[in-house]
Amino acid sequence: MHNINFIRENPIKFDNAMKQRGEQSFSKKILEIDKQKRNTQTLLQNLLAERNSLSKEIGKLKSNNKDVSQELIKVSNLKKEISNLKELEIVKDDELHSILSRLPNIPHSTTPTGLNEKDNVLYKEWGIKPDFLFKPKKHFEIGENLNLMNFDIASKLSGSRFVILKSQLSRLERAISNFMLDKHTNDNGYTEINVPFLVKDDALFGTGQLPKFSDDLFTAGENHWLIPTAEVPLTNLVREQILDENALPMRFTSYTPCFRSEAGAAGKDTKGMLRQHQFTKVELVSITKNDQSDLELERMLKCAEGILQDLNIHYRVVLLSTGDMGFAAKKTYDIEVWIPSQNTYREISSCSNFEDFQSRRANIRFRQSSQRKTRFAHTLNGSGLAIGRTWVAIVENFQQEDGSFLIPEPLRGYMGGLESVSPRNRDLLKIT
Repeated sequence: MHNINFIRENPIKFDNAMKQRGEQSFSKKILEIDKQKRNTQTLLQNLLAERNSLSKEIGKLKSNNKDVSQELIKVSNLKKEISNLKELEIVKDDELHSILSRLPNIPHSTTPTGLNEKDNVLYKEWGIKPDFLFKPKKHFEIGENLNLMNFDIASKLSGSRFVILKSQLSRLERAISNFMLDKHTNDNGYTEINVPFLVKDDALFGTGQLPKFSDDLFTAGENHWLIPTAEVPLTNLVREQILDENALPMRFTSYTPCFRSEAGAAGKDTKGMLRQHQFTKVELVSITKNDQSDLELERMLKCAEGILQDLNIHYRVVLLSTGDMGFAAKKTYDIEVWIPSQNTYREISSCSNFEDFQSRRANIRFRQSSQRKTRFAHTLNGSGLAIGRTWVAIVENFQQEDGSFLIPEPLRGYMGGLESVSPRNRDLLKIT
C-alpha cells in the first residue's frame, strides 16, 4: 500500500513511478478523492464539536428548568448530518483504498527501467557450465527412463501440471529440502517455522496477492486460500503488531508446498517440473528496520546463492527491470540456474525488498527505543530455493551418458551415502 502523504507531496514523482510499472497516472484522481475525504472529516469534526457544545448547553438549560425543545430539534438534525457524513467518509475511504490497493510498489532508485525481462541487468555469474561429450537429456527423460517419475498417473489423479516421484528421486527432493533448511538455520541465522498451508483473505492482501491476483490462486472456500508461497504466512506472523526494534531483524524460513493456478501460462513448460500447479519451496523472509533493508537484501541473496555454490551448480544473478518485477517489490534479484537441455538459464529464486509496501497493508510496525512514535517495518522475501527447480538442475547438470546422474556431495549424507542414481541401483518396481 502506498503512503498517501508521499503522493500529496510528490504527485508527479508518483505518476512517473507508476508509468515505469506500466500503470496510468492516478495521482489526480487519488488526490481528488483524498481531498473529498479530508473535507468530509473536517465537516464531521465540526459537527461533532457543535453537537457536544449543544449537549452541554441543554444540560445547563435543564438544570435551570428551561425549555430545551428547540435545542433537541437541532441535536436531532445534527445527528442526521453526522450520520450522512460518516457514510460519505466510508465511501471515500473505500474508493481510495480500492485504487491504492491495486497499484504496484514504487521502484527503488537502483532498479533499472524497462518493459520486460529483456531489460533485466546482469549482476553476476558463478561457476562453470558442464561440458558434455553427449547430447544432454531433459530432466523428465532421465526420470522417466529410470522408471521413477510419472506424469501420466499424476494427470489421472489431478490433471495436468502434476508429477509423481518415486524412491531415490522422491528421496532426492526430501534431501534437498533438508539440506536447505539445515543450511539456512545453522549457518544463515534463520528461524525455522512450520506454517499453515491455508490462509485467509487478509493474509494475502497483506503480502499483495489480493485483490489483484486472485486468478493466480487456488481457493479453498469460506475465506480460505491455498498458499502460493510461504512468504504469505511467514510475513503475516507479525501482522497487526508493534515490534521492539531490538528484535529486528527477524529472519524466518519455512519448507512448504506451494499452489499456483499458473493463469496465463498456457503452453509454457507443459512437460516436466519447471511449471507445476503444486511444488515445494524453502522460503526466506526478513522483517527489518527501515534503514536495514538494503543490506538485508544483499545478505538474503548471498544466503540463497550459497545453496547453489555448495551444490556446485552454475548460475547467474540478474537485477530485474521495472517491467519484469513483481507487484509488491521495490527491488528484485533473480537467481537463474543453468539448464543444459534447454541451453538456457531458468529462474530458481527471486529475492525482493518490499520496504514498507507490505507492512502498510499488513500494519507491521516497530517502535524505536528512543522515540514513542512507531514506524512501518520493511519486509523482504526470497526463495532459498525452489526445491523442484533445484532437483531439475541437479539431475540435468550432473547427468551421465548412461542415463544416471551423480548426487552432489553435500546431499549424500541425506541420501544414505548414495553417490548416484542409475538404472543399476534404482527401485525395480515400475510406477504403473
